[in-house]
This record gives sequence, structure tokens and C-alpha cells, in this order.
Amino acid sequence: MARSAVGVVFCNIQDKNIPELSALRAIASVPFAGRYRLIDFALSNLVNAGITTVGIVTKNNYQSLIDHIGSGKDWDLARKDGGIILLPPYSNETDAPYTNRLEALKGVMSFLRHRNEDYVVLYDGDGVARLDITDVVRFHEQAGADITMVYQETMGTPSHYYMTLETGADNRVSAVSINPVLGQKKVNQYMNVMVMQREYLMNIIQNAAQSGLSSFGRDILSKNVDYIKIYGYKFDGYYAGMASLSAYFKANMDMLDKNIRDELFGARDIYTKVRDSAPSKYMNGCAVKNSLISDGCYIEGTVENSILFRGVKVGKGSVVKNSVLMQDTVVGSSVRLDCVITDKNVVIRDRRNLAGCEELPYYIAKGKML
Repeated sequence: MARSAVGVVFCNIQDKNIPELSALRAIASVPFAGRYRLIDFALSNLVNAGITTVGIVTKNNYQSLIDHIGSGKDWDLARKDGGIILLPPYSNETDAPYTNRLEALKGVMSFLRHRNEDYVVLYDGDGVARLDITDVVRFHEQAGADITMVYQETMGTPSHYYMTLETGADNRVSAVSINPVLGQKKVNQYMNVMVMQREYLMNIIQNAAQSGLSSFGRDILSKNVDYIKIYGYKFDGYYAGMASLSAYFKANMDMLDKNIRDELFGARDIYTKVRDSAPSKYMNGCAVKNSLISDGCYIEGTVENSILFRGVKVGKGSVVKNSVLMQDTVVGSSVRLDCVITDKNVVIRDRRNLAGCEELPYYIAKGKML
């Protein structure tokens, strides 16, 4: 696989899904499960398939993403040839940042033109899954497909922009629907992962530019299913798409299920930036139940069914339940939290009582003090 495919990861395309968390960062750099970022899953899946050249398409709010990725050494992508390559948010034709996926792809034409791999894996950095990219490319080759779209059969949680597929017995896609009205029925939801030949993708981009097309989903996929050999690759494992703040909250809570955790982090490694943090401290009288506690935490109170990122402090007499507390959150004494998401560097003063629910978790923005 190493010489047959190149990866392209879009880091900002799905920012509108979780505006609360992506206001100051790209959605691909949103923290997840105590020590990871969403982009870790895309990069790890590509690297596990032997793909050693990955283009990172950014647009705005990408400082934390760059800080996290660094040289790419934590994913074995610090290489003289290939490795992590940051791609600009505009093409050679304009200085304006892209406004849609087609414009973003125009901006990576030079990158694609100078590669020699056979295939391209287009990957949005907004989902959590352990996906075998090698098997997806093998399926693509065996099917003789022009485009292979990875999907999962699910009830689906609509985001600001989503696609569903209709497939036949041979997995050929017969229809691509954009933002359809979903009832209480199962649909084939596109997981924002796609494979095609590199030369074929470049031809699509050039033809789209010449024809004045503006939407990759509507103008290329949806309108041409009868002419383009589009196939669907069904993924049966755990997948969480970050379609909303509640979906993000649920995905984090799913990590407390050992079966899901083992599936996601078991057979193949999910890599992330390594930090040499001190171990967490559990003081006399504290209680921790069914929670993920990262390094450097200081626990004096009670933590149940929660995820604590690095450096979180929970004061004496405080009770944290069903919550996600990001890095360096400080919880004072005698505080009650239930279904709360705190961003980084939040301070919750003594005797505060904050609660949300699974469908609408209580969110506290980065750096706030309550």
C-alpha cells in the first residue's frame, strides 16, 4: 500500500457541525476521549494501511492542529520523502480561501500532480472509527470502481451537510442524496471517506473547473451515478460522526463501554501526540467509578461515568457525573456537575451546580470562569 495510495485529510470541511468546539480550532483538532484529537483516527488509519504521504488541507483556526501534528513523528510521518504535507486553503488561481470541497480540491492539484501513487484516499477529519483502508482500496480495485464511498447502515444523525447512499446487490451506488429528510428508518450514511484513482480525481477537478461546477456532492456524485461507477463499501464496525455537540458527547460517553473501547483501540494502534505528564493523584476520600482519567489529574472529590483530560483538578466534596472535562479544567470545592462539557482551561468556582442532559449537554467555552 505504501506506494499505491496517498491520503488527503480535510480538517475544516465539517466545522459547522460543532460550532461550539470549532469556533477556535479546526474540527479535526477537537479533543476526544481524554488524550486524542479527531485527526488522530484519520492519520492512524492511513498509516496503518502503509500510506506514508498525507496532505493536510486547512482553512482557518489551525494553530492547535499544527501544534498537535508537529513534524508527524508520532504517526511515523516525519519523512524526507512524503510524510505530513500542509496544503494551502486556496488554489494558484486565487488568494481567497476555499468555500467548498471542489475549491479545496483545486487547491491541492499541484500536490496531486507531483505524486506518483495510483490512488487517493479523501478523508474528512471529523469521525471516529478504526477503518481498514487497505481493505477499502482492495474492494475498490476488485469492483473496478471509479469512486468508492465508505458508508455505514445507521439511523443517522443529520449534520449541516450529509449524504446517504442507495446501493444494489453488487454494492453499486444507484443514488446519492444530499441532506434528505430522515424518518425513523435505517439509511446508508456516507462516512466522509472516499477512494479513487489519482489521475481520475485530477480529471474530475479539471472538468469541474472548466464547467463551472460548484458542488462535489451534487454536481459530480449525485447527478452522475448512472455514468460514473460509484460503489459503496459497507463498514460494520463502530463509527461516530461528529454531527452535533450531543453526538460528540455521546461518542465520548461510548468510550466508557469496554467493548467499544477495545474495538476502537484494540487490534490496530491509534496514535497521538505523546506527552510526558506526571501520573494522576487520587487523594484520601476521593471516589472514581467507570471513568477515563488522563495523566496529571488531581482528584479529591467524586468522579463517575466521566472523561477527564490531562491536568484536570476536582476539588474536595465535588461530584462530577456524566461529564467531559478537557485539559486543565479546574473544578472547585463542593461543585456538582452532570452532563457538562468544559473546554480547555475552564475554572468552575466553589459551590456551583451545573447540569445539562444527553441531548443538550451544558457547554462551557475555553478559558471561561464560572
